[in-house]
Amino acid sequence: MKPSVYKYKKDFLLECGKTIAGFHLQYATYGKMNADKSNVVWVFHALTANSDAKDWWPGLIGEEKLFNPQEHFIICANIPGSCYGSSGPLDINPKTKKPYYKDFPIFTIKDIVRSFIELKAHLGIDKIWLGIGGSLGGMQLLEWAVENPDDFEHIIPIATSAKASPWVIAMNTSQRMCIEQDPTWNNGKDDAGKNGMKTARTIALLSYRNYETYTQCQQGVTLDTEDLSIDQQVFRAETYQRYQGEKLAKRFNAYSYYNITKILDTHDVGRGRGTVEFALSIIKAKTLVIGISSDLLFPVKEQALIAEHVKDAHLEIIESFYGHDGFLLEFEVIHYIISKFLKSK
Repeated sequence: MKPSVYKYKKDFLLECGKTIAGFHLQYATYGKMNADKSNVVWVFHALTANSDAKDWWPGLIGEEKLFNPQEHFIICANIPGSCYGSSGPLDINPKTKKPYYKDFPIFTIKDIVRSFIELKAHLGIDKIWLGIGGSLGGMQLLEWAVENPDDFEHIIPIATSAKASPWVIAMNTSQRMCIEQDPTWNNGKDDAGKNGMKTARTIALLSYRNYETYTQCQQGVTLDTEDLSIDQQVFRAETYQRYQGEKLAKRFNAYSYYNITKILDTHDVGRGRGTVEFALSIIKAKTLVIGISSDLLFPVKEQALIAEHVKDAHLEIIESFYGHDGFLLEFEVIHYIISKFLKSK
């Protein structure tokens, strides 16, 4: 996979009223578009992922997988605000000749979709055979299917919602507060707020998993401390949290993390369209909605609402103890459900 970059060189008016002097999107493609352009699969990534969908969703994308480059033309674009090749906070602001940092504007979900529509036109894609995305990716997919209902033949939003709930917004706010309390957050450097982001990530993890996940996977103390006195023992749950925070800090920056959590908060397919329910009714694509039974962040009632108001949508709930992260881990079940859905259509 060799990533490509699409450059939009005109001024781009954002939903917040600000204008950015163009943008660029890094995207990855797998396979080739067929003659009638009927094999396009557009994959939408979640919060801290990138355009290499084959890397972070290997159970669904790849040779001999459900979405096979030998059969499909698969595309995934990195969202603006991220740090994986698309326009983001570490880019140089043409007005100041310095990095944007905290001044990088918020691309709402609607803005991201509008940027992707420009990329779609650039690639000469007329209609997308299937769009799929989980979490933040599912939000982008739903917004696009409402904004341009003729662009998709099938859509599969997974573990997502039609509008960011107060629960999701509160969770994101708590994470941003961690970053804001980092004493380096205002130092104007690339690595500002890194320790705060580590802590923010540990809060996010609690919403990505659940009680059962931690109970089954993180019991007891670490092997290297089990023979020590009680005050020197280290719990596995503690090391897991710290490890995940450190792991993210090696590949992400706090500016992007802060920005993207704000992006997620903006999600509301009903904004400017009356109600969420009416907006969902605009969708024309054949729709499969998938929820995860133990998802704390996006409870199954949110997927049920989507399925209720999208015409002829089909709802499937996966029984899983992995919580929200089930959309990344339960690929065998997801593979089966999608295959059955596509055969039935």
